[in-house]
Order: sequence, then structure tokens, then C-alpha cells
Amino acid sequence: MRSGLLLLLLFRAADGGRLCSYQDVLNYLNLTKSNELFFMTRPVKDYQQPTVVSVELLLYAILDVIEIAQTFVPYVWIDMRWQNQYIRWDPDDFCGIETVSLPTDVLWKPDLTIEEMTEKDKAPPSPHLSIHSDGLVRVQNDHMLVSTCRIQIHKFPFDHQTCNLSFKSVIHSVKEIQLHSPCSSKTSDMTMRSQYEWLFVSMTVTNKTVDMFDLKQDMLIYTITMKRQSLLYIVNFLLPILFLLSLDIASFFISEREGEKLGFKVTVLLAVTVMQLLLNEILPSSSDQIPLIVVYCIGIFGLMMLSLLETILVMYLMEKDDGPPEDVKAAAPVCDVSPDETPADPSKGNSGRVMEEPCDDEQLSQKLSTFLNTLTRSLDVTKAEEKPANWKRVTKTINTFFFVFYLIAVIVFLAWIFFTWTAKE
Repeated sequence: MRSGLLLLLLFRAADGGRLCSYQDVLNYLNLTKSNELFFMTRPVKDYQQPTVVSVELLLYAILDVIEIAQTFVPYVWIDMRWQNQYIRWDPDDFCGIETVSLPTDVLWKPDLTIEEMTEKDKAPPSPHLSIHSDGLVRVQNDHMLVSTCRIQIHKFPFDHQTCNLSFKSVIHSVKEIQLHSPCSSKTSDMTMRSQYEWLFVSMTVTNKTVDMFDLKQDMLIYTITMKRQSLLYIVNFLLPILFLLSLDIASFFISEREGEKLGFKVTVLLAVTVMQLLLNEILPSSSDQIPLIVVYCIGIFGLMMLSLLETILVMYLMEKDDGPPEDVKAAAPVCDVSPDETPADPSKGNSGRVMEEPCDDEQLSQKLSTFLNTLTRSLDVTKAEEKPANWKRVTKTINTFFFVFYLIAVIVFLAWIFFTWTAKE
């Protein structure tokens, strides 16, 4: 390389010029198309010496976390650096030039991939890389990654999610490429531009060696922790169901006589069912644990159904009191015997004599039989009138006891759900 510089200096001296262009540096490094294959191999002078690749990931935005598809979509900036042992020059020989940019297909680059990525980035990669006078090669690219992530929805919508981005080589073993990162969570926190539904919490980096297809490879794992902004779910989902539960409690003050209470409770129960259908479209079908929001909906649905069954029972008991007693007219077993003569009607000019037939023994017996039947029915009516008062007291007792039990059950259930949701894992 020194001989190349001497030849270049002699040529420039003969030409009367100075070495102050980027092309002079490339000519000195012999980065020409004739040597393209030479520079496409791993840039070490001893093949037993590994190439150390520094990978720094900056998280610019958390675009989406799709629960139903178990997918994490971040927007990141990836900075890769490594040493090329065939690239080195003295900046003083080239008017202080320390960095030169050139097309990415000229030099060897590490074949790193992200293990969790499910879709290739549609944005074209950067067409250039930069080389430094000390042999450092640097490549920077921005990516919108679509990667898999195990979404834990047990505490949805008060959940924290942890997703990994694992970098490793495709074909090189740990003896050829070693990975490390200078990244810290503070740098990503400072570079966050947009977080949408999710808030960035922290990012940690771990390094480990994995054995894949009988090939030991170095892997760099970025673990991103984030939490969901739950205010929108509280306002649009949790509070409406709580309001429906409050309406169900208030329905205890509606009278059962007219049948409006039963229809009101059925309507409220159907409204909770609609909310459950909306929830089913958000949550994934597979999960290690039942989400607490599902327990919340089913618990409130069960309490409302129990309240509906109690209303049906009370209405059934009160319906037994709705049959009114029959009106029975008592007939006196007396034969009225009128006088032989009635007062004369002067306008008609007659004497007004009216004769009644005498009451015999057979008629008197029939009258007495009718009287006894009427008396028996009257006693039955009296007993029937005592019955409604008893059932009314029973239904009132059932209502009071169930209302107290219902309030206690609701308070205990909501308190348990609240402390379970807010407890730290």
C-alpha cells in the first residue's frame, strides 16, 4: 500500500496537483472494479481471526402491536460497524480526508438477519456505506420491521408487552463473526418520535451463542418492553359495562306488577352480550391464560343473569296472587208472603189485589241448600283473601335478601378484578 502511495505521489507531482479528492483515496486503496472480488471476502488477513460487528438499534416509533396476529411492528434505525483490515490511509496525505462514501456492493458486508422478521422491508436499503481512515466500515439503514411477538393479554388493557429482535448471521459461525452492541435504553428513549397506542418502557441487549443446524452462531437479542395506553379502552369498554351493571342494580326499585322490570333486565343483559362480541374481535383466540377482561365481562354477565332469574321467581310467586275472588251473592232462604191486598192505584181504577203463592216444604229445602253452598263459597273466599298477604310478604323478603346479597357480590367481584389487574407480575 505504501508503494501505491509513492506511485500516486509521483504521478501527482509530475502532474503538479495535490491528493485532495475522494477518488485519490479510492485509487490508493485500489478499490476498482478489477479488485472487486478481492474486497467481497471477509476482510481479515488471518481467517482464524473473527470479524467483530457492532450492531446498534435505535427505536424511533412503535407503529403497531396486532394482538390477533401476534405481530409487532416497530420503526427502527440500524447502525452496523466493523473493521476492514485492508482499508487504511493517512488523512494528512489526502488533505485531511477521513471518510469516504462508496456504493454498498463494492465491499463485503455481514449477512445479518432478524430472526423474528416475517416480512421483508419494502423500503429500499441505503445505496452507500462509509469507510474511515482507520479501517472502520459503517452502514446505516432505517427499517419498518414486521416481526412475530408472543403477546400476553392476561391483563389487557393494562398489559405490558415484551418483544425481541434477534440479530444473527445467516452462514457464518461464531468463529467468523462476533456481535456486540453499545446500545442503551436511554438512547432509544431520547430518539422516540411516535408511540401511538404503546408507551416505550425500556430496551435491554443480551448476547448468547445458539446452535442451529449443527452450527454455533453468535446472536444479539434486543428486548423491547412497552405498555399499553389503556384510557381509550376504559372509556369505550370498561365504563359502559359498569354503567349497565349500575342500571341493573337500579332496576330493583321497579315494580314487578306491570312486567316492565323483566323486559328492562333482558335488554341490559343483551347490551352486555353485544360488548362481549366486540371484545371477541380484539383478542386472539389462543392464550396461555384467560384474559381478565373476559373474566370481567363473564362475571358481570353472570351477576345480571342471576338477577334476572330472581325477578322471574318473584313474578311467578306474585302471579299466584293475581286471581281475584268471585263475587257471590247470598240468597236468603225465606219465602216472602205478600198481603192479600195491595194499596189501590187510583189512576188505574182497580182495587190492586195481588195474591202470592205460599212457600211449600220443597221450595224451602232448595233455598236452604243454596244458602249452605253460598256460605261455603264465602268461607273459601275469605281464606283466599288471606293468601295474597302471605305471598306478598315472602316476595318482599326475597327481594330484600337478594338485593343485599347482590350488592355484596358486585362489590367483592369488582374489588378482586381491580386489585388483580393493577397487581405487578
